Amino acid sequence: MKKTRDEWKQVLEQELPPRESIVLRNRAITAHYAKLFLREPSLFKWAGMAAFASNQVGVALAFVELLETPRRMMGDDAADSSSRQGFMPLEMAAGALRMVFSLPVSLYDTAVRQVLLDDLQEIRQGNNAIYNDIAWAHEVYLRCGIGELEELTEESEKEYMLTGFRMIDEGRRSLSSDPRRAEELIREGNVLLLRHEQINTLRPVFEAISPPGRIVVSFGSELDFSGAIPPGHRDRASFAEHAGYFETLGGVKSVTDSRERWAWIEEQVLPVWRDVDRCSHDSPHLQERMRQLASGETSMLQDIARFASTMSFLPGIPPAAEL
Repeated sequence: MKKTRDEWKQVLEQELPPRESIVLRNRAITAHYAKLFLREPSLFKWAGMAAFASNQVGVALAFVELLETPRRMMGDDAADSSSRQGFMPLEMAAGALRMVFSLPVSLYDTAVRQVLLDDLQEIRQGNNAIYNDIAWAHEVYLRCGIGELEELTEESEKEYMLTGFRMIDEGRRSLSSDPRRAEELIREGNVLLLRHEQINTLRPVFEAISPPGRIVVSFGSELDFSGAIPPGHRDRASFAEHAGYFETLGGVKSVTDSRERWAWIEEQVLPVWRDVDRCSHDSPHLQERMRQLASGETSMLQDIARFASTMSFLPGIPPAAEL
C-alpha cells in the first residue's frame, strides 16, 4: 500500500534522535544527507552540499553549548534544561574549556547569551525544517520514482522542488545518450531544490533572528569543504568574505537578507561546491569526507575553535544595556 507524504516523513523522523538531543540529532541529519549523496553522487548534488551546511549548523549549536559549559560544569541548576540534554557530548567539554576564556566578556552576560540562545534555537529549527521539507522527497524518488513524487507534492512545492526533481530525473535518463546535457539538467535541478530551501523553508527562520544575532549568524555562515578537495583548490565559502567584513559587521549586508544570501550562494558557494564535485571524478577526497560525515565522524573541537575565534573579535555584539 502506498504511503502518504506524512507517513514518509514519519519514517524519516523515526531515524533521528529526539529533538532534545540537539547535537546528536544534527549529526544524524548531516549523516542522512551524506548517505543520500553517496548513494547517488551523480544525481543528489543538493544533498551533498546540504551535508556540509548541516555540519556547519552543528558547529554553531556546539558553540552555544560552549558558552553554557562553565555553568554546567559547576553544577549551576539555572542552566537551561535543553543544554543539559546535550548540545555537546561530555567528552568534548574539557577541550571546549580551553577556548572559553578567549571569548569577549559580553558573550557571558545573561541577556546577551539569551539573545544568542534564542537565535540559535531558530537556526536549529531551520535545520529540522529543511530535513522535514526535502528529505522525504529524496526518499520517495529513490524508492518509487518521479511519478509517486508528483502525486505527493503539494502546490507550494511545485515551482522549485518538483520542477527540480523532474529535471534531475530527465538528466538521469539522458546520462548515457547525452551526458553533457544530462549533467546540466541535474545541476540546474539541484539548484532549484536549493532555491526551494532558501526561499520557502528558511525565509521565516532568518526573519526571526534578532539584530545582533544577524551579525553573528552572518559571520558564522561559512561552508567548509576542507578535506573534500585536493590541496591547492579553494575549500571555503564565507558570507562575510563575500559581502565584506565592514559591511557585515555594520549590518549593511546580512545573510538573513534573502537577496544577499542568494547572491553569496550563486557567486561563491555554488562555484566552490562545483569545483569540489568536479574534482571528485579524479580524486577520492569528496567520497572520503562524505563517508566521514555519514558515519558521524567529526572534527568538532577544531571547528568550534575556528568559529570561536571569529566571534572573539566581533565588537558588533552589544552589551546587555543595549538589548
